[in-house]
Order: sequence, then C-alpha cells, then structure tokens
Amino acid sequence: MSNASDDNSDDDKDETEALSSVPLGERSIVLVGLMGAGKTTVGRRLARRLDLAFVDTDAEIEKAAGETIPEIFERRGEPTFRAGERRVIARLLGEGPCVLATGGGAFMDPLTRANIAARGISVWLKADLDVLMKRVGKRGDRPLLRSGDPRETMKRLMDERYPVYAGADITIESLEGPHDAVVEQVVEELERFREEHAGEAHAGAHK
Repeated sequence: MSNASDDNSDDDKDETEALSSVPLGERSIVLVGLMGAGKTTVGRRLARRLDLAFVDTDAEIEKAAGETIPEIFERRGEPTFRAGERRVIARLLGEGPCVLATGGGAFMDPLTRANIAARGISVWLKADLDVLMKRVGKRGDRPLLRSGDPRETMKRLMDERYPVYAGADITIESLEGPHDAVVEQVVEELERFREEHAGEAHAGAHK
C-alpha cells in the first residue's frame, strides 16, 4: 500500500510525526465509530447538507492498494492494513475540508487521533450492540467478524474502543430511525462546537 501517500504535498511526513494544526474553519468533519454505526450513510448525507465532498477512507485504501479490505486483511494482515489506513487518512486530512468516514479501528491509532485533532472535528456515532448487529448482518465483508461468534466479537470491540471513541469532539447517538435525523443532530452539534471554539485559531487549542 505504499502508493497510498505518494502525493507531493507539504503534509507528507514521517509516519511518527503529526500534521500541523489548521484553523477551525478549515478542518474536515471526521466520523468515527464501530462498523454498523452509519458513518458512510450519515457521512454522504452530511456532506450534501454542508456542501462538502464526502470521502470514505476504506474506499480510498482499496483504491490505493488495488485490493479490497478483506483481501488486504487476508493477504497482508491487519498491521499492514492499519499502516496504510494511517497514511491514507493523513493524506486526506491534508487535502482540505471534507466529510471523512473512517474505518472502525482508525481512531484507535494514536497518530491518527493526533492528525484528526489537528485537521478535523471528530464526531463519534455511538450505537448500542443490538443496533450494530442488526446493521452489520446485512453485509458479509467485515473481516473482523468472519471468525468466531460475531456478537461476542462486536461486544469485545465495543469494550476496547468505546473508551477511546469517547475522546471525540462530539458524540451522537446513532439509533434506529431515519438517518436524516442523525444528520440534523450532527449539524446542530457542529454549530454549537464551532460557536464555543470560535475564538481559537488552531485545532489543538480546545483540548
């Protein structure tokens, strides 16, 4: 996945170095949460609502690698996938404001969290176990759910990841019901967040 970050951009840096901060108004909206939380569906509608481009990081990773996510997991392993994911997200954050839907494990990476804090406003779409299982049951392309008991795996992921997701700038309950209602909640919370931090010039200032 080495071609995932082959741009001649000022933001191409060593993988251990975080991106520089940008002003609040120049940050992307970054959706985080577990698989099934609605990041892609909500993200597309949110992007239209905000007149921004929508980008799905998994799709960008597949494009960069020339393989599907399940193929990357199977052929190269999760660590290789995560390294490519980190590079792709850093590149996308460096390309200017958009609505970015990230994979469920992306926010667990410390450098990715630092990059999102510098260039994004993070929005956690939080859903309970039953809602997540109902949604992911409609798809068979979830590598982490392919072995063992999917419900037990999802519960374990919730226990591991929810404490980290809780560090997002905004938390929105992703419940059963119209996705447009979730989009409106996100818009309202974004407006509130921006008003509260309007005087802060850089991404890290509100932490």
